[in-house]
Amino acid sequence: MGPPSSSGFYVSRAVAVLLAGLAAALLLALTVLAALYGRCARVPPSELLHRGVPGAAPSRPRTQEEPRPTGHTRPTREPAGTATPGNGRPPGPWDQLRLPPWLVPLHYELELWPRLRPNESWAPTLTFTGRVNITVRCTVATARLLLHSLFLECESAEVRGPLSSGTGDLTAGRVPVDDVWVAFDTQYLVLELGGALQPGGRYVLQLSFSGLVYQDLREGLFFNVYTDQGERRALLASQMEPTFARSVFPCFDEPALKATFNITIIHHPSYVALSNMPKLGQSARRDTNGSTWTVTTFSTTPHMPTYLVALAVCDYAHVDRTERGKEIRIWARKDAIANGNADFALNLTGPIFSFLEDLFNISYPLPKTDIIALPTFDNSAMENWGLLIFDESLLLMQPNDQVTDKKAVISFILSHEIGHQWFGNLVTMNWWNDIWLKEGFASYFEFGVINYFNPKFPRNEIFFSNILHNVLSEDHALVSRAVSMKVENFTETGEINELFDLFTYNKGASLARMLSSFLNENLFLSALKSYLKTFSYSNAEQDDLWRHFQMVIDDQNKILLPATVKSIMDSWTHQSGFPVITLNVSTGAIKQEPFYLGKVKNGTLLTHNDTWIVPILWIKNGTTQSLVWLDKSSKIFPEMQVSAYDHDWVILNLNMTGYYRVNYDTLGWKKLNQQLEKDPKAIPVIHRLQLIDDAFSLSKNNYIEIETALDLTKYLAEEDEIIVWYAVLVNLVTKDLVFDANSYDIYPLLKKYLLKRLISIWNMYSTVIRENVAVLQDDYLALVALEKLFETACWLGLEDCLQLSRELFKNWANHPENEIPSPIKSVILCYGIALGSEEEWDFLLNMYANKTKEEERIQLAYAMSCSKDPWILNRYMEYAITASPFAFNETNIIEVVAASEVGRYIAKDFLVNNWQAVSERYGTQSLVTLMYIIGRTISTDLQITELQQFFGNMLEEQQRLTVHAKLQTIKKKNLENKTRNARMAAWLWRNT
Repeated sequence: MGPPSSSGFYVSRAVAVLLAGLAAALLLALTVLAALYGRCARVPPSELLHRGVPGAAPSRPRTQEEPRPTGHTRPTREPAGTATPGNGRPPGPWDQLRLPPWLVPLHYELELWPRLRPNESWAPTLTFTGRVNITVRCTVATARLLLHSLFLECESAEVRGPLSSGTGDLTAGRVPVDDVWVAFDTQYLVLELGGALQPGGRYVLQLSFSGLVYQDLREGLFFNVYTDQGERRALLASQMEPTFARSVFPCFDEPALKATFNITIIHHPSYVALSNMPKLGQSARRDTNGSTWTVTTFSTTPHMPTYLVALAVCDYAHVDRTERGKEIRIWARKDAIANGNADFALNLTGPIFSFLEDLFNISYPLPKTDIIALPTFDNSAMENWGLLIFDESLLLMQPNDQVTDKKAVISFILSHEIGHQWFGNLVTMNWWNDIWLKEGFASYFEFGVINYFNPKFPRNEIFFSNILHNVLSEDHALVSRAVSMKVENFTETGEINELFDLFTYNKGASLARMLSSFLNENLFLSALKSYLKTFSYSNAEQDDLWRHFQMVIDDQNKILLPATVKSIMDSWTHQSGFPVITLNVSTGAIKQEPFYLGKVKNGTLLTHNDTWIVPILWIKNGTTQSLVWLDKSSKIFPEMQVSAYDHDWVILNLNMTGYYRVNYDTLGWKKLNQQLEKDPKAIPVIHRLQLIDDAFSLSKNNYIEIETALDLTKYLAEEDEIIVWYAVLVNLVTKDLVFDANSYDIYPLLKKYLLKRLISIWNMYSTVIRENVAVLQDDYLALVALEKLFETACWLGLEDCLQLSRELFKNWANHPENEIPSPIKSVILCYGIALGSEEEWDFLLNMYANKTKEEERIQLAYAMSCSKDPWILNRYMEYAITASPFAFNETNIIEVVAASEVGRYIAKDFLVNNWQAVSERYGTQSLVTLMYIIGRTISTDLQITELQQFFGNMLEEQQRLTVHAKLQTIKKKNLENKTRNARMAAWLWRNT
């Protein structure tokens, strides 16, 4: 699955009522479907309902990184005709998260028939029916069968066998099915048999079922409605990972239970059906109304887990090419194909496959690859074998796109998903606790692919920007989970979904990179080749990977490790957080300690007894030194000593390949600061980045003084690398500082200090913007960093920045074909509105009305909140709550306005007379969020009391009970920031 993103959501009262109605309608619909399409074998649905009380479905937990689907939600009760075990059922295997090992699936014959038709007014849900014959091998005598099923109506269930030979001898005897029921909380379909299956015997489970397809849900089967060639159309697709296959067909839905699949899709003749394998044949079938449908069958898949089963039914066009004799097709809206939007991805896909085949020395095993671009797929992608599914925003681009990072984004995501063809598809983790074995390595190899095709790309700096910076900012010793978890720690299916986060992707990739760095690239790849070859079409655990690395280490004598690979890497994957490595350059002593958020001086927050086995690559005076290991809490390395009287300097963590932060004693920081002021280019770019990022993070969390971090910025007038400036600005000009700057007298000091140093880098890039913006197309780091540079320059009141904003906005308004450069568009739009009048605001409103892409509408909605005119912001909020002239459904406009510089005061006044309308429009939870936004600068108990009194009548009782603690947390944070800002102000006063 593609890397995680982040998103917020709200559910209004109106939507909640609608969903409740849908759930009720759903139960009625499923009852009707049960009557239309059959009954569960031997146990009529009416009897099943009497055998237990339906329970509420657990809501699916979501991490911050995983977006909530914006379409309709699943029902919160079981489908009619199924039941959870009643109180008479004793505890049993249906209470466990993992399937019992009684049956091993060998082969699925799966037929799915979604009722998707063209030229309809599509309802929020569609129906589908299906049949599956699962050939299994029995390992333990049992008269009870468990397999996964969720939100499916079981219409018939039979068991045949034992089979005499082959995988589907349907003339075999029948084992009576006495009862069929659902353990809803654990998502099992339970078959109670009239006789026991025998160990070693092969049997076929024959199940017929039906269910619902939801719009844009991205769980199981779902459908998109979109516009193509001026017409409204619909398509259907699937998302089975991690545990949604069970909502499409009854199955053994665990990654280790691999099997082969023969898939058949019945679809309307005007649609194309796609699946994992090439089309085998087609025929026709008539339904009960006499309508003709097309039956498309596909070739047998390799052994694979259920989460890789994929299908799509669409009215799309495609482009294709052949790579090493295998067909690659990219499917998209016909308009997009005709406009060449898929050409870049098509021309890149084949070479990526070839590069990875050569790198791993293992050929891609499938005869074809289809990649489909969906109008809506939650800004994500999925690596299904033979049928990769993408959100079109991550795959398609306009051939005339200029100055965007779109090419790089498409390259990274394609590389990630194609990397999964080996890590995940060919070799699959044994269970989800080791999901990092596929996601971490796929994320790591993104950069190997990109570096191969773009050898001039600054690989270390890009890895820091894309991967390392984000996860180091979130990780700490008290975070709730490690990269590799124990299976017994999982008790609910929803916990599996929570694993798709920064720690799986970014930390996993960082640990793979660290492992490669302390071995070497050849040993690293040799071990991975051995691992992939050994476990092809099978499953592996983390220890299996370590064994193959150890085998490679044992076969040579150049690389010597202080412990086994397992011992070294388990110290990183089995515990949370990361260490701070502190070097005393006067003595050469190094110590490690866990990194905490907000370290307590002269004390500890909690005991963290474990240590890490830390590889330390380092440089002295710019020269790479020999690798050393810190395998205990402290150690002395005399070679790292420097004198106060010489010009030597030392930096630990070469190229930031180690997953840790580095601290130094006072002399160590002083030496580095002196070198930056004397000759900053003597310190490589990646280490100038590292020094800034480590120092500000360590100062924020009380490991060093803020003045130590600020001292490192004195040289910045000589800094011409925009990515280093980006690290400075995101750490120094934070949102909290922007909101509170005027309160602490920092702004004029910071303005004077930064503008003096910023002007050189500003002149460089403002000239590029004005004269030859196209040259930025190949400067990925500039595309990443430009927005923050422009945002800060304009916030500091740099007249040239404000003037350029006016110029670009006016030029675009007068000639909309002259697009504002994408990396700075949000800033230019905001300042165009902030510096403009009602005319500019109304122009942007009209542009909003003419945009269809959600991301563009959100960008414009935020820009309109930048106005400095109270009456315009007030009118904007009135538009939002009345949904006139536009609905503004993409985001919560009241929260957007409240978060702006002027808007927080306007929003508070607006709520006095309109809080009920806001609550009805966005839900009462939005009022809580607004309370936090408006109160983001509170620093006294009196302010908290005033805020609670203001919101008192607006909130429900339970909400009033929970907000007080949150406001106290905000107050505490702001008091800490106030102290920090006062020290920053004093330092700035001394240094301006």
